[in-house]
Amino acid sequence: MSPRTGLARVLDDLGTTLIDLVRGDPSRATDVGGVVIHDPDDDQALPPSALVLGVGVRDPAEILGLLDGAAALVVRGPVVVTDEIARAVDRSGVVLLGLAPGASWTQLAAMLRSLLAEGEVDPSETLGGVPAGDLFALANAVASLISAPVTIEDRSSRVLAFSGRQDEADPSRVETILGRKVPARYTRMLEQRGVFQRLYRSDQAVYIEGLLADDGSLCLPRLAVAVRAGDEFLGSIWAAVRGPLSPDRSAAFGDAAKLVALHMMRQRAGADVERRLRADLVSTAVEGGQGATEAVRRLGLADQACVVLALALAHSHGDDPAAHARLLAERQQVADALAMHLTAVHPRAAAALIGDVAYAILPAESEDRALRIATDFRNRIGHQVLVGVGEVSDGPTLSRSRAGADLVLRVLRAGRATLAVARVSDVHSEGLLLELSDLIAERGDTLTGPVARLIAYDHKHSGNLVETLGAWLDAFGDVVAASAAVFVHPNTFRYRLRRLSEVGEIDLSDPDARFAAMLQLRLWRPDGAAPVRRTPRSTDAPPVTATPGAR
Repeated sequence: MSPRTGLARVLDDLGTTLIDLVRGDPSRATDVGGVVIHDPDDDQALPPSALVLGVGVRDPAEILGLLDGAAALVVRGPVVVTDEIARAVDRSGVVLLGLAPGASWTQLAAMLRSLLAEGEVDPSETLGGVPAGDLFALANAVASLISAPVTIEDRSSRVLAFSGRQDEADPSRVETILGRKVPARYTRMLEQRGVFQRLYRSDQAVYIEGLLADDGSLCLPRLAVAVRAGDEFLGSIWAAVRGPLSPDRSAAFGDAAKLVALHMMRQRAGADVERRLRADLVSTAVEGGQGATEAVRRLGLADQACVVLALALAHSHGDDPAAHARLLAERQQVADALAMHLTAVHPRAAAALIGDVAYAILPAESEDRALRIATDFRNRIGHQVLVGVGEVSDGPTLSRSRAGADLVLRVLRAGRATLAVARVSDVHSEGLLLELSDLIAERGDTLTGPVARLIAYDHKHSGNLVETLGAWLDAFGDVVAASAAVFVHPNTFRYRLRRLSEVGEIDLSDPDARFAAMLQLRLWRPDGAAPVRRTPRSTDAPPVTATPGAR
């Protein structure tokens, strides 16, 4: 039986690098039966729910003729959608897609066929005779093709893979391999020479004369070619050569970039699928309810005492689209780093980004151990993060541990604690106040009693009775300490105390009255309005905090 999977899942895995959605609803095509390249000279029968590649199809009449029995039709972009085409697409349910300018039909066909294996990378699958996604095998194949050591690098000059025979290169290549990134001084020299600009503009291999090494000697020349998928620059291939290659070898090196692009895209798609599956399992496990036990079992954690961690960035990047994109990328980078860190601690640990929070399930017998591990991660990573540590859960239900981790993270985000990593017990009182704030906001309660009268008086007379009451309560009735806190003479402070007792009609000798006033000052804003209920799992906006009373 041929592999079948949903069109929406295939398009999600592939991303928008090669194809764009022009019109239609991909979620309606629950299955895709295969990829077919349209041949106008062949009266071919399409398999059910086929994904048709309309090579050379431009005319609206041709497009209309292919909207029959297919799951989706891909034509070269930009696609002009006439009213007739729009009606036909809507009526047929076929999804109309556009192939990005500069993208190869061969590349798209190979990617689609490899993705139609239920979205997961099959270790036995090959692209160009090399196991799918195995960039190291591909680097060795390219090195054999041109008889020179090769590196495959991403857009930031980080080394993704390298071939053998690196000992035939030079010290700069060795340094690059060991550091898994091109040293910054060489990157600057390449930028000054305009090498990267030439790479971005050209589809051909670029020859670069040797750079000057630190000891004054010349490095070997390099041959580089850009790796692209459509208009997207994925990275580059670099070969350390003794001199210019023959035209045949140079052309072969350039052609290898197309195969590298397939593998990089396939590797990225496979990683995205694995990440999404992991996120689904982690989300189901920590939410509790139906399916949670099975999710915990599939994660291999059914027989483990576990602690849920909730991690978020301590800052934002602003509201413009570029900053938003950087923020999303940084969140995912931190979530991936957390997953790597925790799996080094325990192989069954699981982590995933859910909304704007990275959740982790860590097998641990105590909150103290989880706290140490989370603190170690924060100290090692180059990002400012906040981490809430939940309670230990001995069973398959993790919802209570997740609720505790969420509450701690809310406290840390609200700035109610000076800690960056904390357990529920570390922020018990602050967490209790937040939960009370939620209850007040949910019920729509308004401020009443002595504090309400003091706030009204201060607002009308520009007074400072609320400040006086707060300072006195914080100082446990020590007038000297309280007056110093608000910078007034103790006698003046005593006068204000008498005045606020009269205005607020409050008996400061009554412990219940003092407790009620202290609680209200922490839960209501100075204007007497109820605190704003915060949304702990907002995906984009910074949390809205309940503002404490005047101090």
